[in-house]
Amino acid sequence: MSEKQQYEVWLRGPLPGINAYLQPAAHALLQAREELNAFMKDFPSDLLWEKPGGVASPGFHLQHLRGVLDRLFTYARGEMLTEAQLNYLRNEQHPPATSCTTEELVQRFNEQVDKAIEQLSATDPATLTDIRGVGRAQIPSTVLGLLFHAAEHTQRHIGQLLVTTRILQLRDVKGES
Repeated sequence: MSEKQQYEVWLRGPLPGINAYLQPAAHALLQAREELNAFMKDFPSDLLWEKPGGVASPGFHLQHLRGVLDRLFTYARGEMLTEAQLNYLRNEQHPPATSCTTEELVQRFNEQVDKAIEQLSATDPATLTDIRGVGRAQIPSTVLGLLFHAAEHTQRHIGQLLVTTRILQLRDVKGES
């Protein structure tokens, strides 16, 4: 690994093709992806839906991370959610299939981050203060507000996911339930 890659993403310099105003959001999303891929490596799939102490399961966090990026970036484009997106939202807390693995959920998150970075690259800086409606109530926000919140929300769930997976792994090693 090069010396530059040892730094957090935001310290590695500007990302090509991303407007300066959107660099912090892109850096946060890429940092989240790096961290998630590192600490979810070898996480047992049989622990994905465990809820230690009643907190949200790792599987929920992984699905929610993907879903919230999809939804917030949809609103940033000025679009309403599709029925498929609403259905995904309703089912984030449930396993998508009995054969779902940690690797599959991590890959889906990675793909959503790729889409988000593509959208950040294509976002016209002149639209950053444009008003966008959020949800069925069309609560007003701005393009920049939505994109920043997507990055911030992702970072928050990464932290929660890290703690939850650590607790589950320690509990699993000790043989507790």
